[in-house]
Amino acid sequence: MTIQNSLGGFRRAGRLDGIELSEIVRITERAAQLRAQGVDVIALSTGEPDFPTPPHVVEAAHRAAQDGQTRYPPTAGTPALRAAIAAEAGAEPANVIVSTGAKQVLAGAFLASLDPGDEVIAAAPFWTSYADMVKLAGGVPVVLDCPPAQGFKLTPVQLEAAITPRTRWLLLNTPSNPTGAVYSKAELQALGAVLERHPQVWVISDEIYRHLAYVPFTPFVQAVPALAGRTLTVNGVSKAYSMTGWRIGWGIGPAPLIKAMVEVQGQITSGACSIAQAAALAAITGPQDLLAERRAEMRARRDLVVRGLNDAGLDCALPDGAFYAFPRTPAKMPVDHEFCRYLLDEAGVALVPGRAFGMPGHLRLSFAYATKSLQEGLRRIADATAKL
Repeated sequence: MTIQNSLGGFRRAGRLDGIELSEIVRITERAAQLRAQGVDVIALSTGEPDFPTPPHVVEAAHRAAQDGQTRYPPTAGTPALRAAIAAEAGAEPANVIVSTGAKQVLAGAFLASLDPGDEVIAAAPFWTSYADMVKLAGGVPVVLDCPPAQGFKLTPVQLEAAITPRTRWLLLNTPSNPTGAVYSKAELQALGAVLERHPQVWVISDEIYRHLAYVPFTPFVQAVPALAGRTLTVNGVSKAYSMTGWRIGWGIGPAPLIKAMVEVQGQITSGACSIAQAAALAAITGPQDLLAERRAEMRARRDLVVRGLNDAGLDCALPDGAFYAFPRTPAKMPVDHEFCRYLLDEAGVALVPGRAFGMPGHLRLSFAYATKSLQEGLRRIADATAKL
């Protein structure tokens, strides 16, 4: 059946100008379509760990469902989960909001705080959704180029120069998606020293990959405790505990900000899934040995991938965290999206062009996949690059 609109064509809202489905999703869906057609495709494009959700977490969800925890949960999150998150962070439950994924935490913060024209500073490369979420909230993303020469990290000089009277947020991501860059304690303190001179600027520290750091990791509020009163820390269970589909993330910040975010959330999704919250509680309060085990496995995969990419002629720095490599495109085909299309068509390997993250001329490869798939993908990349 074809649905016709007798009153004319659909009118798209102006706030969606320049916003579309992320290139990561489009590439991953294209790879799935090719597989459905019988094409042998290795997709290394999605940031999703291949490990299973821990069994005790699944069991906790099962028990919660059987025990009748199937009613509407509190909008801010269940008291037990908020208390556990707060205890781990040295905060109070009133400082915690639980949302349907970390992405909703970020979107809720922007909707709760930005007026039209307010600015949000972000370092490029950045996770592809950051800029669009700011725009949807009426804000203006101020993107600062942070090339490989500075470790893909923002400098205090850049930050100072970018701040204006309209600046509302600095958005940090450590460890970083897509580069794996990790800010040291000293680097965070240097950025904090700039922010202390600009009291109107708050900080969002996206630390969703904090348990996947291969170097010492320091949370922003620990590095710069003086700014805890204007910092929102974002985290969740999706990456560390392999719970992407459970859709649980959280924010920890000043109570007035959290209250405003709860008001926003109450008009969009209300509380996050009660069963998934029970699972998240089991994840963060249960055995934690798996974090070190999985981090060690990811580190081994990282070393394999970086070595393979460099051997293939794709200049790639060693990431300090997360599970992404961010190599340069080869000199013979420097346009990133053209090279990604070539790899998918000629080698059956799906990667994401750097332009999706605000830095053309690079590629993002996720190594959150089985070693066998990574080895085959690297072989195909090497063969295809050698044919250029």
